[in-house]
Amino acid sequence: MHRPELHVTADAGVLMAPAAVMLDGQTWHLFHQYRPSLDAPARWGHQFSEDNPYEWETCDDVLAAEGDETLVRAGSVVAADGGFNVYFTSVTESGTAVHLARIDDPAATTADISDDPLSLDSQVVRRGEVVGDAQGEAAGLFDFRSPCVVPDWASDEDRDEGLAGWLMLSVTGAQDSPQLAVLRSADGVDWHLDGPLVLDGDSGLEAETQVVSPRIIRLRDEVDGEIYDIILVTIEHDGIDISGYLVGRLTGATFTVTRPFHRIDFGHDFTRPRNTNLSEPADPRWRRGAIVGVLNGVGRFDDPAKHLSWTESGWANVVSVPRVVSLQGGMLFQTPAAGLVDAVTRTDHARMWTALCEIPVGSELSVDILDAAGETAARVTHQGDVLELDRSMNPHHAGDGVAQAPLAEGDSDSLTILVDGSTVEVFADGGAVAMASRVYIDGGVQDFRVNLEGEATVEKHFTRGPETISPVIPEWAAPRLDTEFR
Repeated sequence: MHRPELHVTADAGVLMAPAAVMLDGQTWHLFHQYRPSLDAPARWGHQFSEDNPYEWETCDDVLAAEGDETLVRAGSVVAADGGFNVYFTSVTESGTAVHLARIDDPAATTADISDDPLSLDSQVVRRGEVVGDAQGEAAGLFDFRSPCVVPDWASDEDRDEGLAGWLMLSVTGAQDSPQLAVLRSADGVDWHLDGPLVLDGDSGLEAETQVVSPRIIRLRDEVDGEIYDIILVTIEHDGIDISGYLVGRLTGATFTVTRPFHRIDFGHDFTRPRNTNLSEPADPRWRRGAIVGVLNGVGRFDDPAKHLSWTESGWANVVSVPRVVSLQGGMLFQTPAAGLVDAVTRTDHARMWTALCEIPVGSELSVDILDAAGETAARVTHQGDVLELDRSMNPHHAGDGVAQAPLAEGDSDSLTILVDGSTVEVFADGGAVAMASRVYIDGGVQDFRVNLEGEATVEKHFTRGPETISPVIPEWAAPRLDTEFR
């Protein structure tokens, strides 16, 4: 009951992080860094889904350690010359570097899958190192890793024009004092260093903050019409991962901040966000992006052997559903990618609840997520100006703190709750706030119980589950649940 049906997880082993995401026509490709067993070296798995990002099939693995490598870690996959360029972190005893592999025929990776779960896809051909200590020597940078690569990066000079050149954002330096760096390329193969990333202005980050897993996207703000760059990062703080974003403009290696660090998800577990690349030319209007993250708030310090899913079924960790993101008034809004409602009705156990509400400050709407025995496994509470996700009443999560997020006052309030296996994802107020948490639900989710206090009202709502006859989305809910990423 704990294994999700709509979310990606490893068939067996420990999913450590999403490695890269690509939308190739109507096919979603999700590459993930995982360990087949607790003590196995990390490698890249690959899953795909046709037409929507909710019906995943497993492909042959893409990368595993070779030669003097000890393991391979996350990176980026981008479209180039009719195929995919796969950028990944190669780890050896002497350090880390960014390597390139090539997939000339992406469609072939989804066919003729081997029965051997550790078989490597013959369509993937390694090309070797593309960024190493040589590029960073003059600036004192070393151990390049976790690359975010963006092809056709719009020019710095004319942000409404120009799709030119390639950009790489990479982590460098020692594990306990990482630093970000910016690199450029004309062809995606030969890279030169622009320099260490400089944050100009109030970043909201302390100087000693350990920032890792950088990703960068570009979006047009729907309020002022200007185009901004958004850097997604994860902060490692006291053994806990906190992921968020900064809004600004990247020129050379300097990022001029217009909005300081803001959490991207306020649940217990969302971290290591990854952007999605397109095989087709990017939308020059820069309207939307798409991201995913891993549901594991402890990050690389986690002990997967203690997960209930591991002790019962031999797997750990889940990737969030893809979220379509837009920029509105300097804030990222996140909604599930189109196709979710229909996909829920085709599962055996997943459920979702969506409502349009009025919740004045001082009143509240709470939704209990009920397990097979009718007991509350978790509770989502909307108080007008605060959103909460509480799993502490669940014996599997006894003593856990309540996840909280601030909400802005608006003309109306909305709430969507998705429960799929051991994952709970919540989207409030049109996507202004998102929360994702791991919740082990005995016997699986059976129903939702709604409670109202004060002047809170539910104006419209609907529930979807395996027994739902019609997957049709009500017109009022479509903007929150049926957004295409294109």
